[in-house]
Amino acid sequence: MAEQFDVVVLGGGPGGYAAALYAGSAGLKVAVVEERRVGGTCLHQGCVPAKELLQTAEVLRTIRGAGDFGISVGGDPALDLTVSQARKQSVVEKLTKGVEGLLAQRKVVTIPSWGTLVDGPNRVVRAGDTEVTGDALLLATGSYTRALPGLDFDGTRVLSSEHVLAMTDVPARALVLGGGAIGCEFASMLADFGSEVTLVEVAPRLLPGADEQVATFLGRMFQRRGIAVHVDSRLQVIEGTSELAVSFDGPKGPVTVTVDQVVVSIGRGPRTADMGFVEAGVELTSSGHVRTDGQMQTSVPGIYAVGDIVDSPQLAHVGFAEAIVAIQAILGEDPPPIEYDKVPWGIYCHPEVAWAGLTEEEARARGHDVVKSVHRFGGNSRALIVGEPEGFVKIVADAETHTVLGVHVIGPWATELVAEGYLAVNWEATTDDIGRLVHAHPTLSELFGETALAVSGRGLHG
Repeated sequence: MAEQFDVVVLGGGPGGYAAALYAGSAGLKVAVVEERRVGGTCLHQGCVPAKELLQTAEVLRTIRGAGDFGISVGGDPALDLTVSQARKQSVVEKLTKGVEGLLAQRKVVTIPSWGTLVDGPNRVVRAGDTEVTGDALLLATGSYTRALPGLDFDGTRVLSSEHVLAMTDVPARALVLGGGAIGCEFASMLADFGSEVTLVEVAPRLLPGADEQVATFLGRMFQRRGIAVHVDSRLQVIEGTSELAVSFDGPKGPVTVTVDQVVVSIGRGPRTADMGFVEAGVELTSSGHVRTDGQMQTSVPGIYAVGDIVDSPQLAHVGFAEAIVAIQAILGEDPPPIEYDKVPWGIYCHPEVAWAGLTEEEARARGHDVVKSVHRFGGNSRALIVGEPEGFVKIVADAETHTVLGVHVIGPWATELVAEGYLAVNWEATTDDIGRLVHAHPTLSELFGETALAVSGRGLHG
């Protein structure tokens, strides 16, 4: 007979292990079926290793600018990516062991096997040669790296994100296909490492989900850093072996550039094929995502889905949130659905980009009479002190009520500064509420208070 659990989780990435931890803390008997070590793409081939290498880029950039602070470093600093890769792996290993330890503490049974759903109504998962059943199942099988048709990853000429995150040699010339979050991070990192970078994006601007003013500013900053940005451009052909001639059509006609490597960063697809989902009765959307309701339950009662297989923002923290909602639903606690248009986003390129809530365009499209306020880091004491005065904070609010609809930051430590904006958006705070709060000086965060204060027309420094 199959071993019985309260909850069986298929997949050990952020959504899967978060569900197991949350369920375990509630006293449920939980099993996680995961072929590899827990952590998923985020911990092993995505968020964490990418940010570690981006931190290497930041350190390198800081050392190169040390002369501005009167510090001599004796010439151009040398980059040894093998050392950085070892550091990256040590960070990943420490975090992985931490998650494994937490799962063990909460008596979660981890089954190291490839798993598939074999019986939806009876909630049965096959894990290798065994079967496990749950009073509830949670599907969290993650995503895969998308490739362009006819352009297979080979690890030498054409690289996936996994190849980039494992590289030990910096290409002299690189072309990044895709100007979304991953593409912008890779373009920024490679430029800091010393590559001559070309960035090609099919949409009319970088970061298609970001506020237009932010995306436009990022494009200008990239150009200033020497990154050749081509938006509204579509790949046509790649020719050559050791040197690659990459041709694409842009707004001004055909363009061809010669590079050493092409990095494909066009997003990730849901890993739902060949998992037994459809055969077990789980309904998929036309894009291959699992269809869920507001409490993450699929078309089969008792089966839930979270993370990248759901058509929601592909962010680890969204997977965490979905996992909590799903387990709360399993516990009968009737949780409210996640408001996806209010979740925080962070892009760790240079300059950093972060936002929460509606863009100015989205707010107007939803019928809001919009008032906005923009304050630049160029007038912020801390930004000038740390030597990063480029960027701004933008608040989008309802003109009548001054309720904060969206907060957008581009500049130093934007991914940390957005936390206050996220709280403001989700608590439906007004700019008057924020303007009354005292922000410490000199800090980067006081620019958020200044921006809110200025909506009433009574700002201090701008």
